[in-house]
Parts: sequence; structure tokens; C-alpha cells
Amino acid sequence: MNEETVEKTDDDVLLRVEGLEVHFPIKSGALLSRTVGHVKAVDGVDLTVRRGSTLGLVGESGCGKSTLGRAILQLTRPTAGSVHFEGKDVAALKGETLRRERRRMQMVFQDPMSSLNPRQSIETILTEPLRAHGIAFDKRTRVPELLDLVGLPRDAGSRYPHEFSGGQRQRIGIARAVALEPELVIADEPVSALDVSLPAQVLNLLQELQERLGLTYLVIAHDLAVVRHVSDEIAVMYLGGIVEQADAPDLYDAPLHPYTKALMSAVPVPDPEVEDRRERILLTGDLPSPADPPTGCRFHTRCPFRQATRCDDERPLLRLLAPGHSVACHYAEEIDAGTVVAASTSPTDTVTPA
Repeated sequence: MNEETVEKTDDDVLLRVEGLEVHFPIKSGALLSRTVGHVKAVDGVDLTVRRGSTLGLVGESGCGKSTLGRAILQLTRPTAGSVHFEGKDVAALKGETLRRERRRMQMVFQDPMSSLNPRQSIETILTEPLRAHGIAFDKRTRVPELLDLVGLPRDAGSRYPHEFSGGQRQRIGIARAVALEPELVIADEPVSALDVSLPAQVLNLLQELQERLGLTYLVIAHDLAVVRHVSDEIAVMYLGGIVEQADAPDLYDAPLHPYTKALMSAVPVPDPEVEDRRERILLTGDLPSPADPPTGCRFHTRCPFRQATRCDDERPLLRLLAPGHSVACHYAEEIDAGTVVAASTSPTDTVTPA
């Protein structure tokens, strides 16, 4: 590991997640008194977010992205693991101590309508976090300041959520998130509920606020175009675990995990000639149930590069393959070098690596 990598991963890290698990019990029997299993929504996640940067978290629906975001903020209590924010493990905090730390970490929710109280005015919505944390403020100045930040008229404070469009409501949600002047903002699918013309405006607003306020973002999305537009680094999540994390240009130019390769190959290219020539990696089958995940590598049931029996029996660790580029795959180097090829291009089911 070179000097630059040490600086990025050690000195500049604002958030470090290690071995994080969120398992929800499956209940059965009379009065649901018996636990018969667990839904492993988040299962051993390691993640780092550098101060002042944006980490995009991408993956299929149901892979555990939103649960991970809520667990980082302790809105959902983890089953195991640690969440270090500026070196302090917030997963071990409780009561008022946790409350003080949570003030520095806020969330923008996916659905702006359901996340805003329809019975409260915008002024009340924006000042509620300040009141909850006992922060003195002058609503005559603070509310207009927040509305200015997100590009809404100053007279919006007297109105109610139903009077605004979806994009405007999401701006209100963003204003509420930055009201406490946090250091970390987790944006959970911030544009997925918006009309097609609005996502770029909201993403541009997030970037403007980052530059102006010095924010650090964790942006959760299933749209690769969204995370590419805003992210400095990208982490790819599959069935409760991180399978790859790298700087955004590296990940888009040279993905190393088979799942990331498949996601990238599904993104259309606007050049017809390139689109016709480029290789596609097709995934078979559905996402397995987190209540009964596969043994070994979680991706092996759909992976075109699967190698029996190691992939079936041994779960790969997230390991550093290049400066700033980590991958959880036993054969990432061999796949990249072409010594392990997709089963669809080979007459046999598996190819033994050289």
C-alpha cells in the first residue's frame, strides 16, 4: 500500500463501518413467540467514506442498501459490528450520547411526501430538528436561510407539503437534513420518486450544498447513472455485503467483480457501433432470499465465472487488489486477466484458473 492510499484510508476517513450486521428475526408459532430464522439484510459490511467526498452505494432492490443506511445512523440498531464516526463507535452509544452524535449525521429519505408531516407547515418542518436538539434559533432568519439554500421562495414557510411538487418537496427534505449543520448526510434514493426531468436538478443541488457547506455524502441508489454523476467513490452491494469499492473512474473503466461487470454491461451506450460490439454479461436467476442466502460466495448462484467448489463453499473477503480498489472475489485477478472466462463462452461449466 503506497503513501497516498494510507492517507486516503486512514487520515481522511470520516466514517468507517466494520463487520456490520442487521438480522431481523423470523417469528412463528402462537403469538409469534418462536424464532425460526433470520433475514440477513446486512451481513458483514465493511465500508469507508472519506471526509468531504461522496460515496455512492449501488445494488439491486432488496440487497440491503437502505437498511445499511439506517443502521449507520442507528435508526435501526445493528445486530453486530461497529460504525466509527470520526473514530467513535456510534453503534455502542445510547441515550443522550447517541443523540448528540446523531445530530452530526442526517438523512434524506426516498419519498419526499411520506417523509414530511402533511399537518405541519414548512416552517415547522424545518425548525423541528432544531427544537428537538434544544438549539436556539430565530425562525425569522433561520427558515429563510434554509429555503434560500435549496432554491425555494422565502414565503414557502407558511405553506404545507401538499402545495409543492415532488421536486420541491425533496428540496424541503434536504433543507431539513442540513438544518442542524451535519457533517454526514445519507441520501437514500433521493431522486427515484421524482419525475424524469427533476433528478439532475436535485443532484446538482446536493453537489452545490456539498461545496458550500463542506458535507460528506453517502448516496444510496440503484441507478448507475445517478451514482456516477455525484460520486467520488462507489461501493457495490449484493445480498447484504459489499462486493467492490473503488474510485468512480476506476470502477466504471475497469470493474473487477463479476457482479459489477454485469451491472456495467447492462448500461446502454449511446454510440450504436460501440453498443453492437461490446460484451454483455447476462445474469441468470433471481436475487436469492436474504432469509436463506447461498453458502460460500453469495453471488455464486448467478455468477457466470463460478468455480466449483471454492466459490460454493468459501465466502470471499473484501481485499485490496489495487490502490483504493477493493474486491470480494476469489478469482478477480484471473477474470481480469482472462484466464477465467464466463461459462457461456466455454464448452464446460467451469474453467480452472491458470
